[in-house]
Amino acid sequence: MTDSSVTKAMRRDWDERARKNAFHYIASWRREWDNDSFFSSGEEDFSRLVAPILQRRGLPASGRAMLELGCGAGRMTHSFAKRFERVYAFDLSPEMLRRARTIHKERSNILWLLGNGADLSCIACGSLDFVFSYLVLQHLPEERLAFHYVHELLRVLRPGGVFLFQFNGGLEPTMNLRGRAAWGIVDALWSARLRGVSRWAAGMFGFDPCAAGKSWRGAAIAAQSMKDSVHAAGGEVRELSGENTPMSWCCGVASGKQG
Repeated sequence: MTDSSVTKAMRRDWDERARKNAFHYIASWRREWDNDSFFSSGEEDFSRLVAPILQRRGLPASGRAMLELGCGAGRMTHSFAKRFERVYAFDLSPEMLRRARTIHKERSNILWLLGNGADLSCIACGSLDFVFSYLVLQHLPEERLAFHYVHELLRVLRPGGVFLFQFNGGLEPTMNLRGRAAWGIVDALWSARLRGVSRWAAGMFGFDPCAAGKSWRGAAIAAQSMKDSVHAAGGEVRELSGENTPMSWCCGVASGKQG
């Protein structure tokens, strides 16, 4: 696929997930959420995942302006809006953003932005205090797309600004050979732009058809490769946790100098 066709495929897939069950496909450990439980889980994840890492590294969890890459319906965005004067919330899916704007219409300090699947070009270089992404990079179908977004996250940070993002660092198989073969067929059909056939095949194998394709089961990335990407983009890694697992976290600061 070309870059534009990959973007279109990802947007189409996430729009469909948003229409089917937005909250579940954002936080898939539960099938049913209501607004209160969904946004409470975002605040809990801020306290559990974000605040401890920043505190360990002596980094601030508040400031003037920040960006969340892959905000979805705003599960964690409202937590950031309590702590930052301005939140730029990016997502690739118009359907996700429509839900987010409706739910958070009282929050005037959140700017909901439709991403183009390629960059963060509407945000000025060196303009933000903090950038964040969770359960997003793991869905990108190619590691080069993840590296490009990492470069963009570092580009928009001011020198000394803080980044914290999660990625899939689990390179070891998490299912048996039969399961890997089945997903391989589903993924190959998706990559060949046979989306309907890919979804049909997923259902035949007993998988969720809405999880078919590489816009859900994205690329895993080695920890050292991610460190190298951050360094090349002008970042200094202060902590890498969950190394070699699907829940790898990378935290650090922007130096303002590309490697």
